Amino acid sequence: MCAQYGLGGGPYVEPPDTPIPPLDERESAERVAEWAAQRDGTARITGKHARNLNPLIREVDGQRRLDLAWWWLWRGDAPARFSAFNSRDDALLRSWRTPFQHRALVPASWYLEKGVRLDLGGAMFGIAAITSASHDANGEEILSYSLVTRRAVGPALDAHSGDGEPRMPLILPAEMHDDWLDPERPGDRELIDRAVLASDGISQDLRRS
Repeated sequence: MCAQYGLGGGPYVEPPDTPIPPLDERESAERVAEWAAQRDGTARITGKHARNLNPLIREVDGQRRLDLAWWWLWRGDAPARFSAFNSRDDALLRSWRTPFQHRALVPASWYLEKGVRLDLGGAMFGIAAITSASHDANGEEILSYSLVTRRAVGPALDAHSGDGEPRMPLILPAEMHDDWLDPERPGDRELIDRAVLASDGISQDLRRS
């Protein structure tokens, strides 16, 4: 489970290294810098009384695009009534089949698990996400997302106290980003298995700090 992560700020005093495209472009970088300044670089779950939106990377018309999105997946014209800020990898085809066809990456340079900060030494990484496009009661378009989680490994496993099944965000290496973001690529069992396998190495490289 992951309920807090961020880009620079928060536990960091310096912005993250190695930006993920399109965050290496000036306009996108400036939007993220503005978001980080307003939010202390920390992404928090969105709600009725905390309408904070967080950076999200999608592929639209063959180009990567930065959006600000609601962190809690919507169903229909309202946020899901049940917990929807994380989505298990083994439930994507059962409970989240439609959002799984609309995938995204969430840029981060750290996340918290059971009060323990995990990072890659300041490097930016991409967390797998699924999305839903909806409209609220006023007709305003809402882009929402949920972080995909997997079985915890490495330092993330050590951070758990033993209560419940240890989980962690599905962190994808750069070589997996294109496949995950490709809107023409069906969300299926093969993609899940490949993503989890690809995430093993980078997940083992996380460190507690």
